[in-house]
Amino acid sequence: MTFAIGIEDVREAAARIAGRAHRTPLMTCGTLDRVARRRLFFKCEQLQKVGAFKFRGACNAVLSLSEAEAGRGVVTHSSGNHAQALALAASMRGIAAHVVMPSTSIAVKRRAVEGYGARIIECEPTLEAREATAAAVVEETGGTFIHPYDRAEIMAGQGTAALELMEAVPDLDAVVAPVGGGGLLSGTAVASRGMRPGIRVFAGEPEGADDAFRSKEAGEFIPQTAPRTIADGLLTSMGELTWPIIRDRVEAVVTVDDEAVVAAMRLLWERAKCLVEPSSAVALAAVLDDAFPGPDELPAVGIILSGGNVDLDRLPWRMNASM
Repeated sequence: MTFAIGIEDVREAAARIAGRAHRTPLMTCGTLDRVARRRLFFKCEQLQKVGAFKFRGACNAVLSLSEAEAGRGVVTHSSGNHAQALALAASMRGIAAHVVMPSTSIAVKRRAVEGYGARIIECEPTLEAREATAAAVVEETGGTFIHPYDRAEIMAGQGTAALELMEAVPDLDAVVAPVGGGGLLSGTAVASRGMRPGIRVFAGEPEGADDAFRSKEAGEFIPQTAPRTIADGLLTSMGELTWPIIRDRVEAVVTVDDEAVVAAMRLLWERAKCLVEPSSAVALAAVLDDAFPGPDELPAVGIILSGGNVDLDRLPWRMNASM
């Protein structure tokens, strides 16, 4: 079937954002290789602008707007990383950004959005409230709504991280990314398999927000309900555009509990010196899980570390001394 994006869309996005988004470094760690019993290659999107891969998609989306569209500004709803990304991308183009944020948004992410000059409109912490408030802002401003993940330009932009990973390590056996709404995962699947059709693509997902796992198991989209996980960036349901790619181009979704996520996060901080947020650590936790194929089957695995926007006053190993 025809998907929302293809490999050429990812390549066009890479050209469009070149010189604006960072080409993030690739890291390895001998200790983590020994723990995983395979070679691991980490794409460090925590070192991307705004501290997350989200800037790639937001930058591509903003730069894809016509002059008339750009003049009316952009609107979105987001709990954090996409909000920051769109605010910065809009600022770089010199256009207005209106960001709907739930009242429960992490303070460090809200401060960053404000620092990039965006207007914040607060709402109740439900998807219905976010969507309704964003629709009202679009009506008020005439701005273009930029969905956090379910938009072709966003998905193609996110896929540029995997494009760079594959260019750096073309002989990878598999690529793993975390999944929430699916913008990163769908872009990763398109980019990775577009460059190397035989590569295997996996997702890591929290047990407490496992709509992708349940949807893959059922063969049909099952929306997210009442998510509960430390990985606050992975709470949303997949989208109408991201789900078909995940259904057909991602081999499996590996779910992990919050204890495993925190353990993986601490490993990345202590051993690899990678300051990542819990949502990033989900991908490594999935690779370390017994459900993931063994090292003989997949000896070289690329892992996309999605972001590093951590609330330093709420570090999980400080909040739970048993970890």
